[in-house]
Amino acid sequence: MNNNKSSEVVLVVDDSPESLGMLNVALNSEGYTALVALSGLQALSIAEKMPPDVVLLDAMMPEIDGFETCRRMKKLLPNTPIIFMTGLTDVEDIVKGIEAGGVDYVTKPISPDEVIVRIKRHVATAKQALSAQDALDHAGKNVFCVSDLGRLSWATPHVHELIEKISSNNDSPWASLATLIEKWLTTDTRSDLQVNCFSEPMVIAYERQQQEMHLLRIVQAQCKREPADLKNNLPITKRESEVLYWVSYGKTSWEISQILTMSPRTVNKHLEQIYKKLGVDNRTSAAAISLRILEG
Repeated sequence: MNNNKSSEVVLVVDDSPESLGMLNVALNSEGYTALVALSGLQALSIAEKMPPDVVLLDAMMPEIDGFETCRRMKKLLPNTPIIFMTGLTDVEDIVKGIEAGGVDYVTKPISPDEVIVRIKRHVATAKQALSAQDALDHAGKNVFCVSDLGRLSWATPHVHELIEKISSNNDSPWASLATLIEKWLTTDTRSDLQVNCFSEPMVIAYERQQQEMHLLRIVQAQCKREPADLKNNLPITKRESEVLYWVSYGKTSWEISQILTMSPRTVNKHLEQIYKKLGVDNRTSAAAISLRILEG
């Protein structure tokens, strides 16, 4: 038995106990968890309770055939690959299986080795697709994909719009980015890439690798806010704006005193004036007002 146990669950659907037994042994020997069903209805019931990673489905079965089972299964598990097992070699039947939602087929008599190869391939493909979808769900609209050379493969419309906005003085912004990204990809991409070649700074984070491409995410594309922004928008002095700026970052009075080289007592005196001018009575409220301006 394979010591590298796989966590994938394979649902085998066939009205032939002999086929089920043979496939069960083959799958278990490769470390897969095999679930078996003798009919389409039984398969749907099992899939609802324990969604499989891949389905091996016989085309010809009583009650509901494999094609109808596949159609219902895809409504239940739209991202799960379904591989047909069939003795039919007619092109029309193969097309019928693909149209029903199948991703592949193997012909009977079944070769266990061939089935294992197909399962590995389609499980890997499904995982990549889900991985990309997860990344998109997580990152929202600010994602794009590049090659090892940093060259753009694709980007969401929002990214194109954003790059165009901050690179009005650059005739080839993606070429400029490619140079920076290519160099960054050879380093530790756990540290974000700081981009300062456009009219506004931008931060790019590494999401994950997809085959030979790299999925990236724009973390921010906005001017860095400064204490002066607080002074210009609130009725406070320059020194008070500096104190409030660091309060918005959760710094304590002692930490602010070290940053601004003043005593903690002086920091607290500035805070008293800030509270009075802003009409608030605590740090949290003052910070909330500050953050609305800094993040606005």
